[in-house]
Amino acid sequence: MEEIEITKPDDWHVHFRDREILKVVVPETTRNFARAIVMPNLIPPILNGKQAIQYKERIKKVIPKTDNFEPFMTLYLTEKTNKNDLEEAYNNRAVFAAKLYPAGATTNSDSGVKDIKNIMPTLETMAKIGMPLLIHGEVTHNEVDIFDREKVFINQNLDFICKELPELKITLEHITTEDATMYVNQGNQNLVASITPHHLALNRNAIFVGGIRPHNYCLPILKREKHRKALIKVATKGNKKFFLGTDTAPHFTSDKENCCGCAGIFNATYCMSILAQIFDDNNSIKNLEKFTSFNGSNHYGLCKNKTKIKLLKRENPIVFKKQIKVGNDSISVFNPNFPVYWEVI
Repeated sequence: MEEIEITKPDDWHVHFRDREILKVVVPETTRNFARAIVMPNLIPPILNGKQAIQYKERIKKVIPKTDNFEPFMTLYLTEKTNKNDLEEAYNNRAVFAAKLYPAGATTNSDSGVKDIKNIMPTLETMAKIGMPLLIHGEVTHNEVDIFDREKVFINQNLDFICKELPELKITLEHITTEDATMYVNQGNQNLVASITPHHLALNRNAIFVGGIRPHNYCLPILKREKHRKALIKVATKGNKKFFLGTDTAPHFTSDKENCCGCAGIFNATYCMSILAQIFDDNNSIKNLEKFTSFNGSNHYGLCKNKTKIKLLKRENPIVFKKQIKVGNDSISVFNPNFPVYWEVI
């Protein structure tokens, strides 16, 4: 059996939610990750430093004592965000970054930004103080096909921001298309992208073939196979502009398996196993550490983690648990539906 040891990974994009879900999902991340950037799209969203500090304290209370884990907090940008308050929160280390959600683009994003030009003064302040901007890169216009919304956002909005503020440190989150990989590759050193395990593992057939598969429904939505292959290429080749952001996004099973089918995939439990399998299948297991442990920390100007984790390739596929109990409901655990032999030990 093959065994590897890598620097303990970081997850640069997580959704912990709050209250009873928070208590259950935080340990699933802290078990295998040393640090994570926590998204602010709660109800109500995290709009200021005080709210971020309070949310961080709620997270810290449910971290197992055996886990050494640091959550990095974010602010939810709106067209009413006060740039002075934002600067104060950043300088006081209450928050690490700010998140741009186009209004209506994903879960709890109704308070997001409708016109990028309305937040340019805030983005200018962020560029001045060195505060990272995290972007959900999709337009929400009804006339734009849901499978084209990332590409259109890049052309209409991201390109404008990058040209106006080339010094702004930007992460295009959870990219899904070949177009995004090309744009980020061609951009300056301040533009990078995060990639999720589910967008590396699945294409859009996984939502529709054999019936509607609500547990594979996420936003940005899964794309064609050619786009998945483009993501695989930049992730597994060790490209320094791309790194792991799981976008692990828990919903109650009852909210996934209904007529709405909330967008989001909870992948924290077996994330590292799935990634190791994907990298191994692409003869790139040596680059797993770059993608999960080095590239993100380098972009954010952080030291590499000092601790390690080990992964063992077993003779038989590991058995995925299906759900995690939460009160009278549950959270369904992501299964890529291909054999996974690697396990964190």
